[in-house]
Amino acid sequence: MPGAKQAKCKSPKRGGRRVLMPRMKIFASVGTHPQGFDRLVEKLDEIAPSLGAEVFAQTGNSVYEPRSFPFKKFLTENEFQKKVREADIVISHSGAGTIINSLLQKKKLIIVPRLKRFSEHTNDHQLDLAKALEAEGKCIAVFDVKNLGKAIERAKLFRPRIASNKENLIREIKIFIESV
Repeated sequence: MPGAKQAKCKSPKRGGRRVLMPRMKIFASVGTHPQGFDRLVEKLDEIAPSLGAEVFAQTGNSVYEPRSFPFKKFLTENEFQKKVREADIVISHSGAGTIINSLLQKKKLIIVPRLKRFSEHTNDHQLDLAKALEAEGKCIAVFDVKNLGKAIERAKLFRPRIASNKENLIREIKIFIESV
């Protein structure tokens, strides 16, 4: 896995030495929207210790602060790009910026849309985008955060369908956003 740290594996020793396995990296981003996304941050904090992965989150305007992994409220563009590049799996709200960056870098993408009923956004357009991208095989969509752990397990084997070139990908996402 790109950029993954080595972790001692609990598998049998080979030749008297422990086998070192790469440690999966997960980057979660909730964007810069004025409303927080505590529902996602809290769930990830709850399950992170059981993932056996290195987790980092950009938590934006969320009030909840994770205790089981490092986070930063906001990242510079360079910091953000580096986190996406180093990640094996990206978990995101349905923000176009994170989606485009993740897909251009051929990352396994899990989308958890912000929902109006939880006061995470002013409407449910993120739900529509997540459904459309999942139907096209570009991401794994999570509509109930209790399923986030299962989605991360699925993502380990998931291969996103990526447009043949970045111009097509950007065009497809922009067309969808404009239609909502």
